[in-house]
Amino acid sequence: MKNIAVIGVGYVGLVTGTCFSDLGNRVVALDIQESRIENLKKGILPIYEPGLKEIVERNIKSKRLTFTTKYEEALKDAEFVFICVGTPSGVDGEADLQYVRMAAESIAKNMDHELIIINKSTVPVGTGDWVASIIRENQTKSIPFAVVSCPEFLREGSAIRDFFSPDRTVLGSTDKDAANAVAQPAPGAACSYCCD
Repeated sequence: MKNIAVIGVGYVGLVTGTCFSDLGNRVVALDIQESRIENLKKGILPIYEPGLKEIVERNIKSKRLTFTTKYEEALKDAEFVFICVGTPSGVDGEADLQYVRMAAESIAKNMDHELIIINKSTVPVGTGDWVASIIRENQTKSIPFAVVSCPEFLREGSAIRDFFSPDRTVLGSTDKDAANAVAQPAPGAACSYCCD
């Protein structure tokens, strides 16, 4: 069993966190929108995905899935932190990374032990190095961490099936041990490593 924090409970974050909890991991899912978190605690989901509501309810009941608006609570026992925030397209078509930046800054300011931070949001090449530099610049004290990129391939309407039976999992990191650690929660998945 792993302790996992998921930042952002939109489509990617809610599906990812819920499915990890259904595999037996302890997951704390965080969002800065208080109303969204309060609704999730009551079993009201912000999205529709076939079968997701039942899995959320089952894992809330088993206490493997909890929700919070506080970073210190989400990171308290976490080994892995998945950044699953929105990256909407700007007017020029480029991904708007302001929410990724905010998540990285908040992680840096609240972490008190080593973490592996996973970029799950849809982001351009080079974002892993950018997130690492944001964390280094914003840490209150120097704590070791690693950043791994693991893009999502979830399709609406079949996201749960895609999570549990992926046709591929792509991981990228400058830290091969961190990439290997991220690969462990999903044994048997086909992985393509791009570690430098």
